[in-house]
Amino acid sequence: MSLIEEINKRRTFAIISHPDAGKTTLTEKLLLYGGAIHEAGSVTARKNQRKSTSDWMELERKRGISITSTVLQFQYNGYNINLLDTPGHEDFSEDTYRILTAVDAVIMVIDGAKGIEAQTKKLFQVCSQRNIPIFTFINKLDRPIKEPLSLLDEIEKVLGIGTFCVNWALGSGTDFRGIYDRLSKQVYLFEKVSGGIYKAPVSIHSIEDEFVKNILGENLYPIILEELQILDIAGENFNIAEVEKGKITPVFFGSAYNNFGVQLLLDYFLKYSLPPGPHYTEKGKLINPDYEKFSGFIFKIQANMDPKHRDRIAFLRVCSGKFTRNMIVNHFGSGKKIRLSSAHSVLGQQRETLEEAYPGDIVGLISNGNLSIGDTLTEDNEIIYNEIPQFAPEIFFIVSNPNPSNYKPFKDGIEQLLQEGVVQAFELMFNYEGNTLLGAVGQLQFEVFQYRLKNEYNSESTLTPTNWSLLRWIINDVKEEKLNQKSLPIGAALGKDRKGRFVILFPSKWSLDNFLEKKSDFKLSEVPK
Repeated sequence: MSLIEEINKRRTFAIISHPDAGKTTLTEKLLLYGGAIHEAGSVTARKNQRKSTSDWMELERKRGISITSTVLQFQYNGYNINLLDTPGHEDFSEDTYRILTAVDAVIMVIDGAKGIEAQTKKLFQVCSQRNIPIFTFINKLDRPIKEPLSLLDEIEKVLGIGTFCVNWALGSGTDFRGIYDRLSKQVYLFEKVSGGIYKAPVSIHSIEDEFVKNILGENLYPIILEELQILDIAGENFNIAEVEKGKITPVFFGSAYNNFGVQLLLDYFLKYSLPPGPHYTEKGKLINPDYEKFSGFIFKIQANMDPKHRDRIAFLRVCSGKFTRNMIVNHFGSGKKIRLSSAHSVLGQQRETLEEAYPGDIVGLISNGNLSIGDTLTEDNEIIYNEIPQFAPEIFFIVSNPNPSNYKPFKDGIEQLLQEGVVQAFELMFNYEGNTLLGAVGQLQFEVFQYRLKNEYNSESTLTPTNWSLLRWIINDVKEEKLNQKSLPIGAALGKDRKGRFVILFPSKWSLDNFLEKKSDFKLSEVPK
């Protein structure tokens, strides 16, 4: 099979949502319908049933949320699928942002009863900035939801994107009977399966069948016909070019928990989503996926996925050419050539040796600490990707070791967790010299940091809260003599990130604004340059 043919059969996407919208449940059901697993466990009652395939960390199982992003790879209907299950918890948006650099499309899950929520809007904005095509799944139709037409209106007004309903809900809650496919013009009537463990039985009919009229009833049937007429008259037309540009989102209705509408979503997504696209290098050169020389970048590092191995996996997105195990590549991080010998495909915790991979594929590389997030691996010396964004933390703690005799595990554990991007670290200066400051976008990241430091490296830690709430990078050349405590407002501090770039920490937005007003020679940014 040619390189182009291999590329065209790849689909690499992520699922995004607000917490509790059903993202992890949908992920698991896509695996069920994709044939990667034969029966699904209930995520919402995982204490009493099987654990979710995508949630493996003990803390995740205790809290009932997805904390880490997981790579899930499987084959279905001739497609090689790379599904990235992102953390839905609002405290873990930074890891989610990094995941979005490695995908070609996203499925956005919305709770039909709640509509657009804060985290959904935030994640949508990141996708929009990167021009990532978005497919929408309105979930939980087995429960009462908002009026479907008002949900569409909310998506268009709040997110600023057009909607095209590929299918339409036939009722909701106890009245939910199935889905009408507007493209095939067929009705799909579903039967419930206990716990959603197996695929839901489905029967297919015409909307005009007497059987369908009887199932929907004399009250619901005319309402459905009226809604479909409104969609035909006032709704967007199905324009795949606008979908690819991120201007229109195809909308699907269903219930992931009960397996209603999952297969329709999967089949249509694979049909209308794009194969892997090009990537820009640091110097602005466009690298197409069919470029013959291999290239890719590291977007995630995860240690101790399997306690038996006690190793770390660096996840690489292949951007161009063909990856083969044992190939020698340039590592733009160390400036050295390295051999990629330990390569794996991944399904949650499970891993298999991988001999080859193509653009769009995610390769798990066993790392001894030489690989970092954002590193480029390539056969072409001219290719260096700069895909991974860094975001200004909003919560800060000074970390210290309460047990000096345990110095090495403490130091090694922190270094590993920083490499994975669990939190960010900064070296404080002047009045705080010698202290290491940790920063994150959410409080829960610190809980994970301490949990993993203790359980994986047998090292306790003490986190001392600070009064800082904003961090900005200094992005212009400022003379050394101006970088002193006297030049800062009361309560602010100067520091450096791990790459030696200067940052200023502020106790409030007012403090930041006041500083910028008085110190016009300082140029600050929320992202490093």
